[in-house]
Amino acid sequence: MGMVRLHRIKLFLLLTFTGVCTAQNDITLSVFTVTSKSMTVQWSGHSGASSYKITATPKNSPEQPVFAQFSGNTVMGSVNSLSPNTVYTMQLEAMDNALNVLSSAETVETTAPDVPSIDQAYSKNSDSITVEFAEVSGATGYILRAESTTGDFFFETPAGESPGTVVGLQPYTDYILSVMSVNSGGRSQPSYPIEARTVVVAPKLNTSSPSNGSILVTWPPVDHAIRYTLIMIREGSSTRLILNTTDTTVTFDNLEPGVSYCIKGMAWDAEGRTGDDLTVCQITRPPSPDVTQVQLTPGRSLGIAVYWMTVQGATSYLVLASNGQNCNTSDSYCFISPQECGQNHSVTVTAYNDAGPSSPSQSVGYITYPCPPKNIWVEEPTAGNCSVVWEEVPLVEYYVAFIKRDDGTEKSCNTTKTTCQFFCMCGYTYLTSVFPYNQAGTSLFADVRNYTTVPCCPQDVTVKLVSTETLEVMWSPVKGAELYETTAAQTNNVLHCNDTSPVCALSDLTCNSLYSVTVTPCSELRGCNHTCTPRRHETAPCAPEILSMTQTTNSTYTVLISTPNSPNTNYTISATGRYDRYTCQSRNNSCDLTQLPCGTIYEVTAVASTAVGKSLPGYSKTLETGPCCPSTVDVTQVTQAMTNLTWSPGTGAGSYIATLVSPRGEAKCHTLDTHCLMGCITCGTNYSVQLDAISSTGHKSQCHYRGFSSSACCPTGVKLYRRTNNSLRVYWRSSSPQAYNHTVELYGTGANYTCFAAAGSMYCDIQEGTCGDVYTVVVAPVGKSGVKVSFCLPRTYSVPCPGSNAGMVISRRRRSVK
Repeated sequence: MGMVRLHRIKLFLLLTFTGVCTAQNDITLSVFTVTSKSMTVQWSGHSGASSYKITATPKNSPEQPVFAQFSGNTVMGSVNSLSPNTVYTMQLEAMDNALNVLSSAETVETTAPDVPSIDQAYSKNSDSITVEFAEVSGATGYILRAESTTGDFFFETPAGESPGTVVGLQPYTDYILSVMSVNSGGRSQPSYPIEARTVVVAPKLNTSSPSNGSILVTWPPVDHAIRYTLIMIREGSSTRLILNTTDTTVTFDNLEPGVSYCIKGMAWDAEGRTGDDLTVCQITRPPSPDVTQVQLTPGRSLGIAVYWMTVQGATSYLVLASNGQNCNTSDSYCFISPQECGQNHSVTVTAYNDAGPSSPSQSVGYITYPCPPKNIWVEEPTAGNCSVVWEEVPLVEYYVAFIKRDDGTEKSCNTTKTTCQFFCMCGYTYLTSVFPYNQAGTSLFADVRNYTTVPCCPQDVTVKLVSTETLEVMWSPVKGAELYETTAAQTNNVLHCNDTSPVCALSDLTCNSLYSVTVTPCSELRGCNHTCTPRRHETAPCAPEILSMTQTTNSTYTVLISTPNSPNTNYTISATGRYDRYTCQSRNNSCDLTQLPCGTIYEVTAVASTAVGKSLPGYSKTLETGPCCPSTVDVTQVTQAMTNLTWSPGTGAGSYIATLVSPRGEAKCHTLDTHCLMGCITCGTNYSVQLDAISSTGHKSQCHYRGFSSSACCPTGVKLYRRTNNSLRVYWRSSSPQAYNHTVELYGTGANYTCFAAAGSMYCDIQEGTCGDVYTVVVAPVGKSGVKVSFCLPRTYSVPCPGSNAGMVISRRRRSVK
């Protein structure tokens, strides 16, 4: 590979001002670019400066400082001839024409490492090139650069040390490579370039095994390849077979069957370099297996079991029979089912693996047992003399016939003919089967034919009443009967049941009637037995109907019913409530229900009963007793003309009418509640209390309670007088027809006074303590029980000091009743 030398050209950029700079007192300095032997710095201009001096002084080195000088219009410059990987103090001085320093600035920066040199570059993979280079002192890393010779590819990748590898390249392509060293100061100049070419790609191998001793390898041609090398290794072996060729097809022969071989392929270019390598593994086809045994398998379905010796490298086996049936497995045996009886076939076994099938094994024959006869029947020329008969079957040496009675008795006969005689009884079912035999054996299964003799009549027939108009007939099953017909003579022998079960229900019969029932057993082959004895049974009585219900007393009701049955029929009347039940019994058309509670709703039904059973309940009717009277009633007088009447709830009552009755008149209210506020009450009057409880359907109960007396009447004409002895007199007129004690209460701003007046008295004197006070006066009668009437009206009076002996009414207002 040729070496291309690139001449490095150092460019020093000097920027000058095209206008007048703004005057500044201080200047700033910054490093613009760094290489291994130079630094380019940039600064801000200083007014009055005619020139600038840059001095680079090594900090930790005995080397001499290096300086450069620039005109006053320059703001960027470079200092050359520096040492690689060295820390320098960069100082800038702005000077006037007399070389006096006007201002200065400095910064510290490190030069890049020295330029590395490439030792060699080579390609081991078609997409990469490895570069070996001499490492330089002070470098913290390296950058590898790859460029295509055509200029359409440029790529840089970091490397920590030598060697470094550039990846992502194209196969068999020329590239120009260079290396740059890197530290904290920057990167060096690229090294002298070197040219290298990537190797060719590996051939894409395709393998197959045409036979159990060969492997065929093919691949498409590789660009720029002049020859190929194939290396084959047997699995588990270290021996290698190396083959060089310029073809793209190779066959390896004389290989071991059922063994895996790994083949590595590589291509060579014109420079004698090998490219990428690719390894593929291929197994040869397995050898042919040897069949060891074929036998019939017992079970519900006839089949064969095939056994063979396993072979090397086989993952599965295919067993193929000459009748087209097959099975797949990875074991050394396989089952094929179902097989037909009376057949002669052969089987072969083929081994399989990923490479394909082996050659089939040698065929092995097998034979199946004969088929059982399809058509079997029983003949009975005379009663009790039966024969089982069947059609002849080919390839049979002899037959065995089995005759089994349904009670477990069994008989068999061995014959070369096609018939076998046996004794048969009436009422039994016989199961007959025939098994043919040959040298392969006999079938595990055979067709079974049933033969049933004429059925016998059932002897334990029972008839019972299960509902009013339904009779249940039951009996024990009889031998030979396949179904039973049940009829009743009174229904014109209509067929009620035609069933295989030994039970029948005769429904929709007439109540209070006698029926004659016959059970007839039948057989599909032999017909029905019509000589069986009938049984008699009566149905339940008919349901009575409620005609009317009449209340005779507060708790007694008489129920009238119809009597559709015989005279010895009992009738039960039931009244069923939510929590209780009342009954009465009778043999005629009437019955009394007694002690029914108030406020209750009953469903009344009637049932007839005889020795046979009970009838259905007749249609029910609703009986509602009157609502109950409230147990407690309380009367409270609210005002002189109003009374509050309360009572406890009455069962069954939805509303109430409360009435207070006196010689002077009555007060009444209708309410849904259990209380009522009643007006128009006369004071000092005796009242009787009456309450009507009414149900939601309008039933009414009248309830009477102990009376009450209204309170005494409040007095009228109440006046207050001041007397000469400094006492006060309260005067009134009585409104009650009877004489009552009275109490007088005076409430003043200074004091309160109370006095009592005996019955018949109409005034009361009170000794006043102070004059000029305003009094509220309440005069109320006291009842016989000593309770004062609490709702008499108060009156207010102003009593002047001496000089006037008359009371004066100032205001009048009601006082709340407590």
